[in-house]
Amino acid sequence: MINFRYHLVSLAAVLLALAAGVALGAGVLDESSGSTTSSGDTRVDPAVQAFDAAFADSAAPAFVANTLTERRIVIITTPGARTAEVEDLAARVTAAGGTVVGEVALTAKLLESNNRQFAESVAQQSAPDVPGVAEGGDSYDRVGAALARSMMSPEGGPLDETATTIRSAFDQGGLIDLPDAPDQSADLALVVVGPSPADDARGDILADITAQLTAAGGAAAVVGPSVTSVGGGVLDLVRNSDEIDAFATADVTETAAGRVLAVWALAKAAGGTTGSWGTSRSADGQLPQ
Repeated sequence: MINFRYHLVSLAAVLLALAAGVALGAGVLDESSGSTTSSGDTRVDPAVQAFDAAFADSAAPAFVANTLTERRIVIITTPGARTAEVEDLAARVTAAGGTVVGEVALTAKLLESNNRQFAESVAQQSAPDVPGVAEGGDSYDRVGAALARSMMSPEGGPLDETATTIRSAFDQGGLIDLPDAPDQSADLALVVVGPSPADDARGDILADITAQLTAAGGAAAVVGPSVTSVGGGVLDLVRNSDEIDAFATADVTETAAGRVLAVWALAKAAGGTTGSWGTSRSADGQLPQ
């Protein structure tokens, strides 16, 4: 017998395909006006948006209820991440039983390869004894290891002096901003990207940092709107990095259903299963199995 969850999965896949198609047809939304950057009248139908939101609210319990119970999540953003998407993702993490411990924003200065030596020096000076920083290795592995020590721990608990020292150094160096500074360590990281221009280096840098977050905590997911997975977008570059097997990805966060998928992807990663889900550009299909 085909059960109710099977029907939900099928309907969710259809909705994600529809939502992604509408989003791509509309172009990148201008957050200030709700209009698009492409020519012509290509605004998303508000009725479709309302259906998407209502469906996501109804279906979310079947997919993600209690999947993040007793997990502590730090939300990490990159330049261009959309505030409304980040806020809804945080709410959906909470609804899935998780605790959002804070938000950290990676700046363009950190993610630009011409600042590599500066970022590495901040890591080495603030975290000289942290494993992964003290040893030789790729610059952004060291940077990621230092950042991970500042916010991630599988045991949880308040951030210690080493963590706050590292965070302060990165903050003062303009490498991170702290919209909501974490007051305790996280064991999961949800990295939210936006549709800002990217280059090959930025994708590799973000992948290296995310892999270190996973190693120091428990799991991570990199998520963003569908435009970021188009060829040359930051999520496309992340997905083509050498580190892609270390974390999950999802690429439909401009839709409410897609944000449920993003939380589901994080929960799957926390359970030991990584993959890339969302649009037809996703290697592992629209939804986790």
